[in-house]
Amino acid sequence: MLLNHLGIVCALGNNAQHVWQAAVSGSRAGMVMSDLAINNGAAQIAGQVADEALPSLSQLPAHMATRNNQLAAAAYQQIQDAVTQVKERYGAERIGVVIGSSTSGIREGESALAHFQQHQELPEHFNYSMQEMSAPADYIAWAAGVTGPCYSISTACSSSARALMSARNMLRANIVDAVIVGGVDSLCRLTLNGFAALESTSSGYCQPFSKNRDGINIGEGAALFLATRELLGTNTKAVELAGAGHSSDAYHMTAPEPAGRGAIAAISAALAEANITAAELDYINLHGTATPLNDAMESRAITIIGAAQVPASSTKAITGHTLGAAGAIEAALCWLALTENTGELPLHVWDGEVDADLPPIQLHQHQQPGMPLRYCLSNSFAFGGNNVALVLSRKPTGDSN
Repeated sequence: MLLNHLGIVCALGNNAQHVWQAAVSGSRAGMVMSDLAINNGAAQIAGQVADEALPSLSQLPAHMATRNNQLAAAAYQQIQDAVTQVKERYGAERIGVVIGSSTSGIREGESALAHFQQHQELPEHFNYSMQEMSAPADYIAWAAGVTGPCYSISTACSSSARALMSARNMLRANIVDAVIVGGVDSLCRLTLNGFAALESTSSGYCQPFSKNRDGINIGEGAALFLATRELLGTNTKAVELAGAGHSSDAYHMTAPEPAGRGAIAAISAALAEANITAAELDYINLHGTATPLNDAMESRAITIIGAAQVPASSTKAITGHTLGAAGAIEAALCWLALTENTGELPLHVWDGEVDADLPPIQLHQHQQPGMPLRYCLSNSFAFGGNNVALVLSRKPTGDSN
């Protein structure tokens, strides 16, 4: 499967070029104090998209007018022209939509319930369908005017990585000729309070793989690709999903399997399908949540598969953990690393305090002249042991992947 075009918005910026420039400079400009209060009154740093970067809610149908769909719209507008071209080529019925999300329109549901508590009725503008998990996929299909298979995937923090695998399966089965695929999640009190209740949020900036790591920063954003079996016209920025692996170790509802067996199984499957060894990777986008257990597990897994010397970074320190959108946003950063073709990588931003209890891995902290990349690995590990690993390649090796 080829990923031909990218639309992205997150704490790093409002389009692919802005996101890339911020990623390679390690900018934390989008990591700000959230304006959403949590139950204990504590403030939380979050990766937040500036309101002015988003289209007006008035541009969306009333029953689709949510922040989640605003984020999706901002990303979709960046690939809209390419989608129009493939509609003319293949027909609307041959274009599918697969979106990963975990929050959908829950933020609007929260506001509606607060209104109900005060007035004993829901606000006129609220529609229950806003918070259904299918809502972001439904919105994108409506905006694009496509009528192929359309659905959302919600497997927590691996949702949009799993969506990319699902899109590839549809293309392989010849159900569609193109797929708008990716993920979107918006900040809401449910996730901010939920992770705070799990004692998984950081008291300040998150510090992935540091001895001082104490939890995550939540984030929001959207990333959408236009995926096909073949190159579109003269597009020179296509990247291949060369390998993908998934596993479900079901070790614990929220904690990762300590030895990393599920992660290792997913990564090994992705490498095998790409027909490469771990040593051939040029970059790893780590799941890297900055929680004590996840980072310990992932550093073990990276070491066991033989990738401890591969340059790696956790970009959650500069985007926030975008939950259901994380897999797509982090795959997008790999896509940008491959298509920019400069050898630059997203920086690993942290306090520099090494944890001697973790197996050492090659955290990329300084830009230096390098060779153009060929293979990137993106890891996504979720609640319940739902693990996905993606290998993206700069040089497509065939059509029907």
